[in-house]
Amino acid sequence: QVQLVESGGGLVQPGGSLRLSCAASAIIFSINTMDWYRQAPGKERELVARITRGGRTDYADSVKGRFTISGDLAKTTVYLQMDGLKPEDTAVYYCHANRFSGFSQADFWGQGTQVTVSS
Repeated sequence: QVQLVESGGGLVQPGGSLRLSCAASAIIFSINTMDWYRQAPGKERELVARITRGGRTDYADSVKGRFTISGDLAKTTVYLQMDGLKPEDTAVYYCHANRFSGFSQADFWGQGTQVTVSS
């Protein structure tokens, strides 16, 4: 059983920064994308940022210009640099990886890490 593990969450003041990390318990081959999702209480889980095998990145409109995703998909490692944090960024952040090889695919999720932005 391969697991993704997030770290780096915590409590910060508005305008502060955090860097989230995600790593797998074992190497996952043929990863297409790695992503960061977040979910606030009473809200649906939403895609925050994505990085593809080719290095292309995409961001939710709400975080563009403030968050940066990076990583090494061959090592099943991804990071999320969060700057200019706002209270509305408060949520549990989840790491996700998608694997596709031939006609099969699989999805892997982390357990989540809490990010709280408050004075």
